[in-house]
Amino acid sequence: MSTLVRQPAPVFTAKAIMGNDLINESFSLDLFPDRFVLLFFYPLDFTFVCPSEIIAFDESLQEFLDLDCEVVGVSVDSHHAHLAWKHTPVDRGGIGPIRFPLVGDLDKSIARRYGVLADEEVALRGSFLIDPERIVRHMSVNDLDLGRGIPETLRILKALRHVRQTEEVCPANWEPGMPAMVPNPEGVAEYLKRIRADRS
Repeated sequence: MSTLVRQPAPVFTAKAIMGNDLINESFSLDLFPDRFVLLFFYPLDFTFVCPSEIIAFDESLQEFLDLDCEVVGVSVDSHHAHLAWKHTPVDRGGIGPIRFPLVGDLDKSIARRYGVLADEEVALRGSFLIDPERIVRHMSVNDLDLGRGIPETLRILKALRHVRQTEEVCPANWEPGMPAMVPNPEGVAEYLKRIRADRS
């Protein structure tokens, strides 16, 4: 499987339903200059796992925004279907007033460009963290029946920001406030020494 990590994020222009329910006829990532973007794909509107993910992203939206990151969802539905889904109560299978854009990809071209189109039908659960220079820095892809973990996406975003702001790299299970490491033999040795000391 090819990867988009370290590559320019594929460019697209499409119709989208914005957080205020207005239609943007020519939505693109250019709407968010100097911001990170979490672009996530989901299979279809009016399904089962998808609303749980979208609502979870919306519940964490302010945390993403506070980290200078916009959240954008995409599926192979039309923007009209997105709007109808937002206007459907949650207790009837809807998603309610989601505050981030939902992009329509009826011709499946966006999912195809990002490499997540399954059997030419629907998108897998692909997540792409794109930096302000529009380079893909992280991607993950789940099968249709496996929902994402939003805390892990936030952890990766925080690690990415730390790397960009310092000369350090983030080791396994890094969280903000934990030691990172300088990417040379001395830095690695110092990191391991600190970790061992913390564990003893």
